[in-house]
Amino acid sequence: MSANAILLTDGLLTTTDAKTAHGLIRGTDRYTVTGVVDAPTAGQDAGAVLDGQSRGIPIFSSVQEALSTLNQVSYAIVAVATSGGSLPPNMLNDIKQCLQGGLSVVNGLHEFLNEKPDLVALAHEYGGTLMDVRRPKQRHELHFWTGEINEITSPIIAIMGTDCALGKRTTARLIQEACSRHNLNAQMIYTGQTGWLQGVSYGFIFDSTLNDFVSGELEHALVSCWRETGADVLLIEGQASLRNPSGPCGAEFLVSGNARHVVLVHAPKRTYYDHIPAWGPIRSVESEIELIRCYGSSVIALALNTEACSRDEAFAFQKQYADQLGIPVLLPLEEGVMPLLPIIQALTATAHAH
Repeated sequence: MSANAILLTDGLLTTTDAKTAHGLIRGTDRYTVTGVVDAPTAGQDAGAVLDGQSRGIPIFSSVQEALSTLNQVSYAIVAVATSGGSLPPNMLNDIKQCLQGGLSVVNGLHEFLNEKPDLVALAHEYGGTLMDVRRPKQRHELHFWTGEINEITSPIIAIMGTDCALGKRTTARLIQEACSRHNLNAQMIYTGQTGWLQGVSYGFIFDSTLNDFVSGELEHALVSCWRETGADVLLIEGQASLRNPSGPCGAEFLVSGNARHVVLVHAPKRTYYDHIPAWGPIRSVESEIELIRCYGSSVIALALNTEACSRDEAFAFQKQYADQLGIPVLLPLEEGVMPLLPIIQALTATAHAH
């Protein structure tokens, strides 16, 4: 039975900075989320705020309100992913209140709680623990790339995006669940802190891994997962995008992770990387598909993030891209990912045949 947890979002729940909270509200095997602390949306259901689906997770205006209402909460999770990974200004106060309530605090940011003596003292005094998920591994725990990746015979699919915070992890999780419902053993490789928080068994935290070992950690996760689970298909959760200048990422999945197939996630109405004009315009889907082809991999489906779209616009974009590209175009949140399933079944059948 997973332990009960509340999510701390510092008022950011309705923004992309709270994508960690969004993932945990949609589902986690590691914790049972029983409440969210987010003053601007207090009194509502977290699922309803997120995507209109009520999930029985109440939102509270303060830590005190949450702890006085809920029973047997063991953990508080810092459920935001800010640019640069720093703690939002008011979060420290919430964390202190959680520690004083006897909770343990799990933190996925680059700013480490264990480096704050006052928090360490509070945890010690009230019997909680501080866990910094993104703390880099020790050198002896890291793996260098070996070439063992080439032993994997199951298809490897990378879920990549044209920008950050588009829903790559959510899309990967939905694909995994769809495969499971059709007796395909799909395993996901997490590459960020939210995947770990959701209880995914294999992976590594990309942006806190020393650059020399990124390729090796990716390979080690894929090879270990394939050998130990007998996965029919391996899904790599992507990070950032190949051309986001603040942190270009993705070549490793194609080159070192040998992902020959890509599901590309794109937001038709997003104009600039991370919504910041100074970072430059997001390139066309066609040019991204061509770039991925240059790496020797093919885009097998496009998934749309329909932020700022009406329902009619979402379906219009779906039709437009399907006509333009000639591949399945998914609306993961509106319709799920089932059109991708025949493609994955064909890939695994081919792999088994060999």
